[in-house]
Amino acid sequence: MARPRKKKRTHVGARNGPSNGVSANPASRDPKTMVIRIGAGEIGPSISQLVKDVRTMMEPGTASRLKERRSNRLRDYTAMAGPLGVSHLLLFSRSEAGNTNLRLALTPRGPTLNFRVEQYSLANDVRKAQKHLHGGPKDFLTAPLLVINNFTSPAPTHGAQPEIPKHLESLTTTVFQSLFPPISPQATPLSSIRRVLLLNREMPKPSLSTDGGAYILNLRHYAITTKRTGLSRSVRRLNTAEKLIKTPSKHKRDMPNLSNLNDIADYLLDPSAAAPGFTSASESEIETDAEIEVLEVGAKKVLNKQQMAAKRAKDGKGAQSERAGVEKRAVKLIELGPRMKLRMTKVEEGVCGGKVMWHEYLNKTSEEVKQMEKVWDCRRREKEERRRIQKDNVERKRKENKRSQSNTKASSEEGKKEEDLDMDDEAEEFWDSEGLEDNGMMGVDQENAVAVG
Repeated sequence: MARPRKKKRTHVGARNGPSNGVSANPASRDPKTMVIRIGAGEIGPSISQLVKDVRTMMEPGTASRLKERRSNRLRDYTAMAGPLGVSHLLLFSRSEAGNTNLRLALTPRGPTLNFRVEQYSLANDVRKAQKHLHGGPKDFLTAPLLVINNFTSPAPTHGAQPEIPKHLESLTTTVFQSLFPPISPQATPLSSIRRVLLLNREMPKPSLSTDGGAYILNLRHYAITTKRTGLSRSVRRLNTAEKLIKTPSKHKRDMPNLSNLNDIADYLLDPSAAAPGFTSASESEIETDAEIEVLEVGAKKVLNKQQMAAKRAKDGKGAQSERAGVEKRAVKLIELGPRMKLRMTKVEEGVCGGKVMWHEYLNKTSEEVKQMEKVWDCRRREKEERRRIQKDNVERKRKENKRSQSNTKASSEEGKKEEDLDMDDEAEEFWDSEGLEDNGMMGVDQENAVAVG
């Protein structure tokens, strides 16, 4: 007999399925996003590829294999956001005028930031412009480090009103910071930070009055690489060769060839060797964006207090002994893509629908704002009244169903009693139909007739 199939991918507790220890508190979970194409067959292949690049950028906390249908609507995604634990929705769409729009919404209550994608470059285009490609699957196992710049504008001079409200700037900062899980500098290992997402706000120029109230963001996505500094190219090649020993043969051509040399010193110091050594100061310099000091990564012996005191007394308490385990590394950023230039056009309270908190092109007076508040208060009261009526109808139907079930149960019990009585009557008729009483009387009459005869 074949054994029943055991699910190993989607059931609770599986490797790729939901775990039993998932907390019900949304604040204790890492943020999850869904990057969606609204109107999958109408936005074109370029925007579809941009959506895929954004999904790759948002990994691992995103639905990277999401497939949209032309019949899907926004309410379909918002309805599934709660059960799936999705906290953010990134919606790409194209307007009738041909503009590409991006909406960043927080579920389930908003707010929603509306952007117009003025310019963008795909990851493939960025990769083709680079001389040396970089990127691997390990870079996308952890969320990128978010770096924001100029999100808060300086205070205006001479008491003038700012073009962008301060509460809008703080709201935008909070929304983008909530896209990725927070990190702790004391607990987060440096080796887990492999990517960085840069958001830079273009400050409006005083000479351009048309862009005085514009809120423009530039998005860049980089990979972080580090190399040890202070070493020549030949020494760096030796360090790399140690890592290439166990790799396939096609990568071993990068290893230095020392077969024609008598000593390792010839490789390090002879200018005519395959890789020149310390003959030029420029060869020890690495193309870098910055240099940092980090602790050396390696196993260390755990010492008790007495051993630590003896070691300090032996090594001394100078600055040189304190920095013995520190090494300098060169940090270089390699762009992965995509690039986007986003222009904020509107901020709404709800999820893609609600009271407009700010608009780039429409400015309302105080009277218009009060009138809008009255309209939204009326809509909110009507919505609460509809919910109350719906709740009352549900309770009424539930009571009617319960009453009908009780009536059905009572009628079934009465019917059962009637069936029992009918069965008793049928049993009595059965015994009478056998003719036992009549046959007995007939036997007595026959005996009396024989006696008389």
